[in-house]
Amino acid sequence: MTIPMTVVDTIFKALAPAIPDRVIAGHFADLGNATMFGFVPDEGRMIITSTGPIGGGWGAKKTEDGVSATVCINDGDTHNSPVELMETKYPIVYERYGLVPDSGGAGTFRGGLGSQLAVRLRKDLNFSTRIERMLCPPWGLEGGQDGFGNLVELDMVGVDNPKMVNAKVFTARLKAGDLFRVRGGGGGAFGPAWQRPAEKVQEDVRQGYVTLESAKANYGVLLDPGTLEIDHEETGKLRAQLAAAA
Repeated sequence: MTIPMTVVDTIFKALAPAIPDRVIAGHFADLGNATMFGFVPDEGRMIITSTGPIGGGWGAKKTEDGVSATVCINDGDTHNSPVELMETKYPIVYERYGLVPDSGGAGTFRGGLGSQLAVRLRKDLNFSTRIERMLCPPWGLEGGQDGFGNLVELDMVGVDNPKMVNAKVFTARLKAGDLFRVRGGGGGAFGPAWQRPAEKVQEDVRQGYVTLESAKANYGVLLDPGTLEIDHEETGKLRAQLAAAA
C-alpha cells in the first residue's frame, strides 16, 4: 500500500510547476508499521502483533499548512489500537507517543508534523519493519523546506545500535528491556519560511510544533525564551538576511 502513496505525491511534484495551486508538497508516504512476533515460553503463547500505523505529516499547499499525525485515506483498513489495550494484551510498554517538533518542513505554509512512538519490550521478541522514505525526505515546494524522513531506532541493552539505515527490510531479535522507536516523517513546506507571518511562528512555538532554535534559524523570528515575545527589530534583520540568501 506504500507504493501508491509514493507514486501519487511524486506525480504531484511533477505537476507543481504547471498547477502550483492544486498540488501539495511531499508527505511521509508510509504506514510506519513495526511488527513484533515470537513464542513466549513462560506464557505458553505465540505473539504476532504490530504497533499499527504511525501518523505522519502531510505536505503543505499554496494556501494551507499540512495536516499533522495523519494516515492516508487509502489506508482506511488499518487500525490504531489504544495504548492501554496493547499493553494489556502484549508484553510491551509504550514510553512515548507524541508529535515531533520541527518535523514538518519550514515554510510560508508549514508541513504537517510526524509522530513518534517508543516501545520497550517486557519479553524477548523478534522485531521487523518495512518502512519507506527514510533516505528521501518529503520535499518542499516553491522554496519550502523538506520535512523529516521516516526513522527507526533501536536502544538495545548493552549495544550501541542507534539508527537503522535500511528499515525497509529490517529484522532483529530484541530482548526484554530493549526499546525501539519509530518516527513518522513530516510533510514538506510550501513557500519560503521567512515569509510566514512572525505571529504564526510565535504560535507554533507556543504549541510546541516549532522550537525556538528553528524559529530563529529557519523562519528568522527571534523570540524571548521566557515570554515568547517577538523581537521585531532583530526579526526584521534576520529575515532580510534569509531573503538575501534565497
